[in-house]
Amino acid sequence: MGEKHRSRWVETLVLLVRNPMAVASSLVLLVLVIVGVFGDVLAPYGYNEQFVGDQLESPSGSHWFGTDDFGRDVFSRVLLGAEVSLRVGAVAVGISLVAGVLIGLLAGYYGRWIDDALMRFMDMLFAFPALLMAIAVLAILGRGETNAMVAIGIVYTPIFARVTRASVLTVREEVFIRASRASGAGDFRIIFRHVLPNAAPPIIVQTTISLAFAILSEAALSFIGLGTQPPDPSWGRMLSEGRGFIEQAWWMALFPGLAIFVTVLAFNVLGDALRDVLDPRQRSALSGKGAAR
Repeated sequence: MGEKHRSRWVETLVLLVRNPMAVASSLVLLVLVIVGVFGDVLAPYGYNEQFVGDQLESPSGSHWFGTDDFGRDVFSRVLLGAEVSLRVGAVAVGISLVAGVLIGLLAGYYGRWIDDALMRFMDMLFAFPALLMAIAVLAILGRGETNAMVAIGIVYTPIFARVTRASVLTVREEVFIRASRASGAGDFRIIFRHVLPNAAPPIIVQTTISLAFAILSEAALSFIGLGTQPPDPSWGRMLSEGRGFIEQAWWMALFPGLAIFVTVLAFNVLGDALRDVLDPRQRSALSGKGAAR
């Protein structure tokens, strides 16, 4: 079983490498991660370093993306804002991933009243629009980056719960699961040793897509003043600050907006590519094309 799983993931990696869009999006995300980790080294200026007399300076050799109304370098703030957006997105999706997968595993594996109780609660959360739910949670917890992570994590938990439950329902009646029960294996061992690994592909795809929407949600919350607070750099906050200067300093809003666009697009493209190679029917078609070549 272990070698079979390893060969399957190797085949998945090969199919991804054959997809030029997947490779391109992965490279973009790799660059973003490097920028997020080493932003302090790569940024030419500090995120709150002000240049008196250079306010609202257009893009130039000394300030590639221009300066804002405080004379701060927009390029440096965009670079340093990558770390904030990626951190908030990763932590928020991590919260929803852990909570949603556990709920989905329990609901899908045990069924009956456990399934009804857990999934009806998830349905209740899912009924609220995502952004309004996040705003409601922040109204209780208070504004700030940490609370924004928690709010976004709560919002996306039902999605992971539903995806996990659907996968578990298709796996729990497989022959090898019945064999494990018959051999006397406990529920904990069966769930985490057999059910979860075989239910993982849709969860992986959902994780990639949710990262895009989590970053978008953080930007939206920061845009309305509930997420990252000034003077910390945040793409959404920079968009909000640049809105009032759109006619005289278009660069203040353009470059953070492009950063959000490129990041979300890269995650979505990678998610679509993963969905294609992890879906059994699409996988067979892609494998056939590779063999034909």
